[in-house]
Amino acid sequence: MYKNEFDKHIQNKTVSNSFIFFGESIFLIDMYAKMLTNIDDANILNYYHDEYDFSSAKAHLSQGSLFGDRNILIIKSEKKVPKKELDILLEFCKKNPDNIFVYAYYGSDYKTYNNKKNFAKTNTMNVRFFHPKEYEAQNIISQIAQEKNVNIDKFTISYLLKIHNGDVALASNEINKFKVYDRAITTKDIDNLVYGLASINLDDFIKILLDKKDFRPDLQNILEHGEDEIRIISAITTYLTQLYMFNIYIRVNGAPNALEILGYPAPSFVVEQKASYAIKIKPHAYLKLHELLLSSELQMKSSHVDKSAILFSSLIRLQKLL
Repeated sequence: MYKNEFDKHIQNKTVSNSFIFFGESIFLIDMYAKMLTNIDDANILNYYHDEYDFSSAKAHLSQGSLFGDRNILIIKSEKKVPKKELDILLEFCKKNPDNIFVYAYYGSDYKTYNNKKNFAKTNTMNVRFFHPKEYEAQNIISQIAQEKNVNIDKFTISYLLKIHNGDVALASNEINKFKVYDRAITTKDIDNLVYGLASINLDDFIKILLDKKDFRPDLQNILEHGEDEIRIISAITTYLTQLYMFNIYIRVNGAPNALEILGYPAPSFVVEQKASYAIKIKPHAYLKLHELLLSSELQMKSSHVDKSAILFSSLIRLQKLL
């Protein structure tokens, strides 16, 4: 089912006690997992990524609580739980309605979970979460702001989301910054405290560099908006370091794994894009690129130099090395 149908079940209090969440939006997967397992005095067992152990998971759901509270099992992973093991865990929930099981699958291969027939013998609710539409994203941020007692209207929320290119997770993290204000938040406050626009533009700008396109108009625009030359060089260095990590991992393992490379799960389109860029650059070229960028950064940190001129020159040389 999709989010709208699942929301109706929540409103009507007709939800099951076992759930499989998957799809494009990790933020929504995590949000609903937290919502459904936020129960006082529950006995919660969490498994993140490679921590999953079938024996202990099965024992947790099969045992009764000594104190009459509920046993909750949460598995969050990019890797699939074997179908036979998943069926057994879901069956335990069917037998014991007091327990709750949430399987949050972060991977992109979710055809199995998108098929209701595969779970027809259980009470499981399998829900696919797409990236929130603009109005949905605004409502989510508005709700988070209310919970944190932050006074911000929908126009300002829309501005915040625009800065973060519609990323609800990034926008929601910014709300904490505004808790210090005992007044309505304005777009000027966002300009002062939030740096999402620069970072998003830098990501797009770096892709222009890597595609060997004319970067000069975009760089000029970024500089005119107050971005610092050293920060631009630093951001490019960080991005290339990630690409090098992708390159090494792919050459050793054959395919990328964002969790093992970056330390956190990333959307599949981001992983695919970085992997594509990573393998286009030859291993020995990464060394020359890093030497160029680090040397340029050191030059910029010297006194009485034209940082913009150094930046333009360095990026032209960078494209020649690609």
